Amino acid sequence: MISLKRALNNDRVMRAITGLSPSEFNHLAKSFGQEIENDGLIRYEKEVEHGNRERKPGGGRIGNLRSASEKLFLILTYFKCYPTLDVLGLLFDIDRSNSCRNVQKLTPILEHMLGKKMVLPSRRISSVKELLEIFPGVKELFIDGTERPLQRPKDEEKQKKNYSGKKKAHTRKNIIITDKNKKIGFLSPPEEGKRHDYSIFKDIFPPGLFPKSIMLWLDLAFIGIDKDYPEACVMMPKKKPRGQELTDEDKGAE
Repeated sequence: MISLKRALNNDRVMRAITGLSPSEFNHLAKSFGQEIENDGLIRYEKEVEHGNRERKPGGGRIGNLRSASEKLFLILTYFKCYPTLDVLGLLFDIDRSNSCRNVQKLTPILEHMLGKKMVLPSRRISSVKELLEIFPGVKELFIDGTERPLQRPKDEEKQKKNYSGKKKAHTRKNIIITDKNKKIGFLSPPEEGKRHDYSIFKDIFPPGLFPKSIMLWLDLAFIGIDKDYPEACVMMPKKKPRGQELTDEDKGAE
């Protein structure tokens, strides 16, 4: 079983597994424990109201994940390392179905807690005002598509939709926007790995969203943005012509 105590004693390992330093994890664990208690009370009151509950919160069998810190460690490990549910169960000495239940139960609790702390990236930007509220005073933004692998779907149609030719694997894709300090201010809802980065981008962002005062840094996956978003200020590498080499001037513009 993976050891939380050992990870907390090694900053590098802790960051590799959860994305947080030991001190950041311990600070978050206090709020996470309170959120778990609040969630338990809310579910208890609803079930009592419908006549489906008699046992008070905290009763019943205690599982392998005894503390809020261990539960936080599991859900952060899942999102940082993205293991399969079988692997997650092996790491935390629980079976696959228990892994699934914990992920489903702890994910909304984690999202609610991070949302209250205002550290979750935005899922929607529909106006210049909203953009500047997320990135106040920003002069440059970096936009890119990112993919994470998923288990090969059993359904043939889902296999086709989630297969990424670029990664040669089944994936889910997101568009992210960061500033020069690498703060992720926007994370799009996940899309099928088959979809192109720029196609997702155009579905999400309306024309006129990006003012000329903000430089947009993008890669060649976003070719065409200068025509579809003429008001935007774009910096993009120059594509190498077929059978030719880039000039020194073109290379300097990359």
